[in-house]
Amino acid sequence: MRTAYSVETVRAAERELTARLPEGALMQRAAAGLAAACAELLGRVYGSRVVLLVGSGDNGGDALYAGARLARRGAGVVAVLLAPERTHAGGLAALRRAGGTAVGADGAAGLILRADLVVDGIVGIGGKGGLRPDAAELVAVVERSRAVVVAVDLPSGVEADTGEVRGAAVRADLTVTFGTHKPGLLIDPARAYAGSVRLVDIGLELPPEAELEALQDADVARLLPAPSAESDKYRRGVVGIAAGSARYPGAAVLAVAGALRGGAGAVRYAGPAGDQVLARFPETLVSDAGPRKAGRVQAWVVGPGVGDAAQVVAEVLAEEVPVLIDADGLRLADRDAVRGRTAPTLMTPHSGEAAALLGVRREEVEAGRLAAVRELAAAYRATVLLKGSTTLVAEAGGLTAVRVNATGTPWLATAGSGDVLSGLGGSLLASGLDGRDAGSVAAYLHGLAGRFAAEGAPTVAHAVAEELGAAWRGVFR
Repeated sequence: MRTAYSVETVRAAERELTARLPEGALMQRAAAGLAAACAELLGRVYGSRVVLLVGSGDNGGDALYAGARLARRGAGVVAVLLAPERTHAGGLAALRRAGGTAVGADGAAGLILRADLVVDGIVGIGGKGGLRPDAAELVAVVERSRAVVVAVDLPSGVEADTGEVRGAAVRADLTVTFGTHKPGLLIDPARAYAGSVRLVDIGLELPPEAELEALQDADVARLLPAPSAESDKYRRGVVGIAAGSARYPGAAVLAVAGALRGGAGAVRYAGPAGDQVLARFPETLVSDAGPRKAGRVQAWVVGPGVGDAAQVVAEVLAEEVPVLIDADGLRLADRDAVRGRTAPTLMTPHSGEAAALLGVRREEVEAGRLAAVRELAAAYRATVLLKGSTTLVAEAGGLTAVRVNATGTPWLATAGSGDVLSGLGGSLLASGLDGRDAGSVAAYLHGLAGRFAAEGAPTVAHAVAEELGAAWRGVFR
């Protein structure tokens, strides 16, 4: 499990550790890891040209001490001081002893344009808002250069706790972060600024409950349902799919496709697209009498392609089993009916749907994804899976870490892909996973299947469904 902690938690852990260590030892640990990562990127350190962008905080000190290590190995290191009067004195002295030099921001553009490596130590994890104009000017020069860019702990200009980017910010090729990931390294839009991320262990003791967590293969493998020798199709769970309409029969077909590959023992389809579903998937149990008369299920999926069939959504929400609400179902679901449910509810909006439910602009959701998913979960007293480049899963109450998933590919932004995800998630609910686990495991497998289906080229939703088996098997390797 990859975890991320808030700035407040990280700082408390740093204070506790610092009190037990010799003065400066924690910064030296960070600087050693940073220097090693920079050396690996450079390949040949001797004779390379390194520019440090140094602000007034500890990030600047980390950069200076790392620069001193590189200078001792023969690199030409120049520190550009953005706040000369507040530069970390010990780090600057170490750099100069090692043969490095320091200059002011004026006239630094030429140095940057000739650099092989630029180290971003401008702002630390407490930074808010975009970069100040003088720093932003230097960063604009960095973007024109051919230098490899390494960010110290977090790219300057992105917000550590939220992943928001409110102005100019550094775009790094590599971010070397210390002690733990910060939420902004895992959530877009900030994640896109971080490049690859390397975690350096500096000995922090952190609480068991993180702010954010990201599943890895082993976590997903542990959560996936597996039949026992005594299992039959009903013991494995039956998922109901209330989806599709005369206008959108494909949504039903795709939701069933995802459900059939999600671990449940059987799939019941209730809706007007039964002929199309049976033509593609004859193993489906089909009814046109509506969800209430479709037969016993352990979970329902409602919404994909149902159009304006509000009664269908209301029938499903009245059932005392877990329910996944997607697409049209999100628009048609009565908020009080969702809030009043006692069985688990999982909502799966994309940014536009989340914006409509919250009464804000889509751009606000995309700029503040973590805040949006938490607000929506609280408003509906439900588990919410916010789809996007980094999918987030949050539970109402905020007592558990928000799950973040990044296994997907931009090629998943294709018609019907979300219908496959909803069927998959509903099947996992029916087989016994709770809303948070079902949502995060479904997002993980769906993302992997999208990668397999695309292989760097456009794909379609039914191809994603067909790769779910390969994704499932892949997490056990």
